[in-house]
Amino acid sequence: MEATGTDEVDKLKTKFMSAWNNMKYSWVLKTKTYFSRSSPVLLLGKCYHFKSEDEETPPVRSRWAVENDHVVISGNVEEFRRDFISRIWLTYREEFPQIEGSALTTDCGWGCTLRTGQMLLAQGLILHFLGRAWTWPDALDIENSDSESWTSHTVKKLTASFEASLTGERMPKVPSSALKETHRRDSDDEGRNEGCHRKIISWFGDSPLTCFGLHQLIEYGKKSGKMAGDWYGPAVVAHILRKAVEEARHPDLQGITVYVAQDCTVYKADVIDKQCISTGSESTEDKAVIILVPVRLGGERTNMDYLEFVKGILSLEYCVGIIGGKPKQSYYFAGFQDDSLIYMDPHYCQSFVDVSIKDFPLESFHCPSPKKMSFRKMDPSCTVGFYCRDVQDFERASEEITKVLKASSREKYPLFTFVKGHARDYDFTSTPTNEDDLFSEDEKKSLKRFSTEDFVLL
Repeated sequence: MEATGTDEVDKLKTKFMSAWNNMKYSWVLKTKTYFSRSSPVLLLGKCYHFKSEDEETPPVRSRWAVENDHVVISGNVEEFRRDFISRIWLTYREEFPQIEGSALTTDCGWGCTLRTGQMLLAQGLILHFLGRAWTWPDALDIENSDSESWTSHTVKKLTASFEASLTGERMPKVPSSALKETHRRDSDDEGRNEGCHRKIISWFGDSPLTCFGLHQLIEYGKKSGKMAGDWYGPAVVAHILRKAVEEARHPDLQGITVYVAQDCTVYKADVIDKQCISTGSESTEDKAVIILVPVRLGGERTNMDYLEFVKGILSLEYCVGIIGGKPKQSYYFAGFQDDSLIYMDPHYCQSFVDVSIKDFPLESFHCPSPKKMSFRKMDPSCTVGFYCRDVQDFERASEEITKVLKASSREKYPLFTFVKGHARDYDFTSTPTNEDDLFSEDEKKSLKRFSTEDFVLL
């Protein structure tokens, strides 16, 4: 009876926490976010300008948009909205199946870093299966509570203008039969993409059976000493994500892996070893890799000298975002304008969605409104992520990232480095570890150091 009474008290606590967080953070989606017309916006390697219909594209004023030819100039406010809303948004949920070993049916108050980690991994999977150019066809159908803050023009006018620019004399005349064939192919592609989009979201559902759901992540976290209800830092979450991808048994996930940098060093031979899988007869096939690098951007507060580093990283086409936040809150950073970071907030508590149901609703997995935060408020503990499709892509990415590191480092040593060889080549005292362990001995030492630096999350 005592245990039952304790469970009831725990359930009441979680319900109270859910109600409190909803009251505390419900304003987040209603608060207007203002963007400047005079400065470009960078979102995960794409550049946007919020020009009006009668204005020409303003000159690019971001040094990263100028100096790095990998930055894609994509368009105006409407394209940005479509792109941003298409990113997968994972937030607090309530009334999901009880987490084993606890009475918790919500992650309100403690799961925000796990959620931001899920968002970063989801973006990596979007790149892997759908590519950076993909956008959700229904993105602009989501009601936007602060649409007036985007520009002085209405969404309807912008849409009409955009459609008009794609029609008229500039469009070549195409036979009707060819148009029908093109439409059929486009419809088929859209159907396949939508199925893939839905599948990716289903992997993050709040169920013990999903590959990257909260329940599974918590199980992997137990091996690092973390339990449901504990606070998780960006470095710990990086390793949990690595383990989750390694253990995923879905056949579609066998072509992707995760590498976590040790002590701010990416050992290139170790990454390539993870990417190359034998297919017999001495031939190999490349795996895609998501590289996660836990870093610290200063002491107790973020050092403003690292602003250009963060901008440079978010300007790369390889970037899948940053697990970070500000003290007491974790955010998923995906872009910037001037000295403000653009992010998605996981603190808004939503109802459980059963992703095992055919055609489950998708709306709650897409954020209708981006938020901005001054870089000065950023907590120094964070994890940056990159996606590389194959070994050649990794080689190119390491060169591009190294350029950013060198250009943004005012000191002799950059925040992290790429070095040739394996980690064991640089540490002759290391001993082999059990592959079933979540963390190697070196990783455990790093995590112990990180755990004293991670911010407290609410």
